[in-house]
Amino acid sequence: MKCRVCRGPAVIDVRRHNANFCGEHFLRHCREQVARAIKGHQMLEPGDRVLVAVSGGKDSLAVWDILVELGYEADGLYLGLGIDGYSPESERFARAFAESRGLSLEVVDLPSDYGYDIRSAARAAKRVPCSACGLSKRHLFDEAAGRGGYDALATGHNLDDEAAVLFGNVLRWQAEYLGRQKPVLQAGEGFPRKVKPLVRLGEREMAAYCVLRGIDYMVEECPMAQGNRHIGYKEALNSIEERSPGAKHSFYFGFLDRAADLFVPPEEERTPIGTCVRCGAPAGSDVCAFCHLLERAGGHLPCDGGDMPVELGRSVPESR
Repeated sequence: MKCRVCRGPAVIDVRRHNANFCGEHFLRHCREQVARAIKGHQMLEPGDRVLVAVSGGKDSLAVWDILVELGYEADGLYLGLGIDGYSPESERFARAFAESRGLSLEVVDLPSDYGYDIRSAARAAKRVPCSACGLSKRHLFDEAAGRGGYDALATGHNLDDEAAVLFGNVLRWQAEYLGRQKPVLQAGEGFPRKVKPLVRLGEREMAAYCVLRGIDYMVEECPMAQGNRHIGYKEALNSIEERSPGAKHSFYFGFLDRAADLFVPPEEERTPIGTCVRCGAPAGSDVCAFCHLLERAGGHLPCDGGDMPVELGRSVPESR
């Protein structure tokens, strides 16, 4: 097996490209694919400041590493979910990566900063754990990107992730989600620009990238994700991909090219976005979904310049 570029010994094959690569040229391939995604979908501009949502896993650490290699000013944000035996270990990997490269990492811890964890929130709100986790992450990453004045929020969603989400949304014809499933969501109505630079790369490629770059990452899956339908969708698509290399890429990018815009509602049909009276975040009603979750879980907003947490149900004073 020889590298398609230099004809030296290859270390990985990428079947959908019908190509093999040595270590050096595989790393270059990954950077080129990210640069192509950024340019093709107008995700970032030179000089943009990027906040990377970091989990300690391979994808978030790899996208952080690649963005820095491409010359972007990229900081990380890690969200501690309060999952015993998992969260402390994943935080350790995130911190170790940042320290080894002299990068800035902010850590937000749900139990200590907000008074709840994902398990208790899911139980109290009668949500599945992944739903409570996703809601918390979306709110807190958006809030941090705005607070820090970042130009964009980057996540480590890869091709496998996006194809699996698309598969699930198509099975149920969830038009609202299909209209938002793009590699970049532009800033607006209080939300930051959100980008997914890894959409041209799969999970296997990101694992190989981390090995070749010497990036230690959290291998174990979140214990609360067991039974998640998303995992089943990935397994189904992996089976198809095994028989037809490139199927995931054709499925996802075919949707983007031919159908994604059809699901974007006209301006007059979009739900008006206001401001949450409790935390100031964008909301479709007086109180945002995150503050509702906090209330049900018995949590609180962080301290508002004093010694006591901000009480739920009390409006946050406007900044002057």
